[in-house]
Amino acid sequence: MPSCLHSHQDHIAGLDDTRPFSIFQQRSLDLYADALNARCPTAQLFYAFDPQFKYPGGPDLSLHSIEHGKAFRIGTTDIIPITITHGNLPILGFRIGDFTYITDASYISPESQAQIKGSKVLILNALRLQPHWSHFSLSQALEMIDCLQPERAYLTHFSHQIGKHAEVEAQLPAHIRLAYDGLEIVV
Repeated sequence: MPSCLHSHQDHIAGLDDTRPFSIFQQRSLDLYADALNARCPTAQLFYAFDPQFKYPGGPDLSLHSIEHGKAFRIGTTDIIPITITHGNLPILGFRIGDFTYITDASYISPESQAQIKGSKVLILNALRLQPHWSHFSLSQALEMIDCLQPERAYLTHFSHQIGKHAEVEAQLPAHIRLAYDGLEIVV
């Protein structure tokens, strides 16, 4: 699945560590990004993208350019990039059928909300209890989920400042859960 790739280290720092995947699969790993957010990984990992610097055993990444709001296809799966705002940075969330994945959002425009509505499952970030300039707080995420009305929602990208897992979950509506390592969602 495409990632909400953007130029912050928590989203690109591990790209160099993808080397074994390319080696074992004997092919490049596909990366999807808009022009703005492709700049940082291609600069930081120039040796993975510039043929002049590629070497055996290095990360083997294939960058695919995508555009905000313009659907693209991976295999037989159609994916709709949705423009969201992360602080002052426009990044992408993704809708795949009835599933929408958004992380690092601090604002979702009415136009983008319209693209999300009707999703059965929504993944959305909720960093902490207190407001933050570039991420939804828990209350803001819950308000957005209430507005978007998915059947199920999972909160992700939360910090230790949100509280203990069991205590937070006990306060959430039944259709909203905290995501966890190993969670599997069939799309």
